[in-house]
Amino acid sequence: MRFSTLENIVELCHQESVSIGQLMIREQARESGKSESEAFAQMAVYYQVMKEAVRKGLEEDTTSRSGLTGLDAQRVRTYMELETPSLGEAACRSMAYALAVSEVNASMGRIIATPTAGSCGIIPGVFVSAQERFGWDDEKMVTGLFSAGAIGYVIANNSFVSGAEGGCQAEVGSAIGMAAGALTELRGGTPRQAVHAVGLALKNSLGLICDPVAGLVEIPCVVRNGFGAVTALAAADMALAGVRSVIPSDEVIGVMLEVGSAMPEKHRETAQGGLAQTPTGRQLMKRLYGTRPRNKEGDTT
Repeated sequence: MRFSTLENIVELCHQESVSIGQLMIREQARESGKSESEAFAQMAVYYQVMKEAVRKGLEEDTTSRSGLTGLDAQRVRTYMELETPSLGEAACRSMAYALAVSEVNASMGRIIATPTAGSCGIIPGVFVSAQERFGWDDEKMVTGLFSAGAIGYVIANNSFVSGAEGGCQAEVGSAIGMAAGALTELRGGTPRQAVHAVGLALKNSLGLICDPVAGLVEIPCVVRNGFGAVTALAAADMALAGVRSVIPSDEVIGVMLEVGSAMPEKHRETAQGGLAQTPTGRQLMKRLYGTRPRNKEGDTT
């Protein structure tokens, strides 16, 4: 890629008079050796998988094999249809769609990791609900996915996108930043505004630990996807309103690296701390595996 930072992206977009999505299509084609149309067609396939995951999560049984999660997206959708959501209909729908995809993942369904399986619901939740709301065509949405991909590329190469390396801030936080930046551009924002949205989103996710109960990508992962979609909407709206990330977004990514590197191992996807080690978390582990969780020395805890 010709860029390694978000600032590089803004500069290139300005020089070439293109959006972040359009820039990334060119870069992906150049890196892969494919034509731009071939690169676009592959991303279009991914978007169809995302939309199908939303549908499945809203219409089929998503009870996970463990029994810990499932059908919450349908509960939220029913609530949205029968009551007046505090969030408003648009944000509530985005949340429901994000929950749907995350529950499809937890129940061994087909999803697109964006950027990881643990954060797979946020971008589809934001994108599919926004497409329905604003009447955008698939071509526009696929270009938006390239915008999200460019942002994710920078985050992955300057910080983390893995919970085992940097905590849930690296998975859910990165997905929120990707969704926020892409949505800003989809709504007509400039590349600069999109980059501000990334910084605003990431700042609100710093320090989020990865503490999966029983080591499964279910609790609290599913609900964090739902909350993450709503946060992405908020960050995009702030950026479109002219709110800036006073700390440059590339510096925020650097802070995520710093915080993740300092995070204790027990809070980085090991299920040795946080919610996983609450009394209820331990009881669920015992029910699922027939034993109490063990610490690093092999002793029961």
